[in-house]
Amino acid sequence: MVAVHSKNKPYMTQRLTQTNRSLCESDTESSIYDNDEEINSVKENFERQTSQRLREYDERLQDKRQKRKEQRDKNIQKIIHKDKMVKNLEEKIEKGCLMCGCGLGSVAGSVGLFGGIAVNVWKTGALKIAIDKAIAAGATKIAEAAESAGAAEIMKLIKSKYVLSTLGGKDLGTYFATTSYKDVASITQAVSNQYLQTCTDNSLGSLSFRLVDAKRDIPFCNSVWNQIQAVSTTKKGISFTDGIKTAVQNIASDANGVANAAAEIAEATEKAKAIKTSTDAIEAASTQLYGPIGYSILAILIIVLIMLIIYLILRYRRKKKMKKKAQYTKLLNQ
Repeated sequence: MVAVHSKNKPYMTQRLTQTNRSLCESDTESSIYDNDEEINSVKENFERQTSQRLREYDERLQDKRQKRKEQRDKNIQKIIHKDKMVKNLEEKIEKGCLMCGCGLGSVAGSVGLFGGIAVNVWKTGALKIAIDKAIAAGATKIAEAAESAGAAEIMKLIKSKYVLSTLGGKDLGTYFATTSYKDVASITQAVSNQYLQTCTDNSLGSLSFRLVDAKRDIPFCNSVWNQIQAVSTTKKGISFTDGIKTAVQNIASDANGVANAAAEIAEATEKAKAIKTSTDAIEAASTQLYGPIGYSILAILIIVLIMLIIYLILRYRRKKKMKKKAQYTKLLNQ
């Protein structure tokens, strides 16, 4: 009735009464459920399951945290190990580059020193070989020069001592062209024959100091007599052959000294020629040897420079990393 008659009256509104129902424990009206076993069982199951889930969640959370911690520790150990390996490798490379550079530097000096010494030794040996070859090739010339000088000297001495221009029926030059000045026996025989033909008629060929030879005025005979007297050790007479032999030996010895001097001069001349002709060739060859030595030293020095640059770069990078690490450590400590 109220609703029917109030639809045309706007100031009259219908109000609905709300009914609230709750299971709050403090509600005195809910005390009727305290002794309800089913409700209590539900509550216990709920609490038990909730507690179990919370425990499981805590266990999973702790397990995850432990795994994350272990993984983090492993990562830290890997980073530390890797850092140590990199550091050791860099240090080894630095030391290797430095030692290699020092070693190659000393090798470069040794190559320059010993290479130069070796080339000089080779030059000396090559020059000596060239001189020996020149002397061997000129041995005939040296012998001819010695023979010619000896023959000229012995002819000069024979002319001065014996006053002879011929020997063995030949001119002295012709005679010594076929007879060596060292052939004392042949020269002694020729002078003795000349003495027998010129100075004595005695076929025995003896001469006494007590006797005066009639032909002593002949210069040759007088010379032989004087030489016999000079070499005689007693007052008794000696054989003219022995006297002539002694005199010829002295003459040949003097001629041999002149021949040796001439041989030395000829040998020195051959040496000078060999040195002059060989020096240019040896110098040219040694210049070609100095070239590879210089190139080797240059290559070694370039390698040393590269090693030094690598060493400096690695050292700079390592110091830079250490500086950054120190900055990070400082920030973490703050």
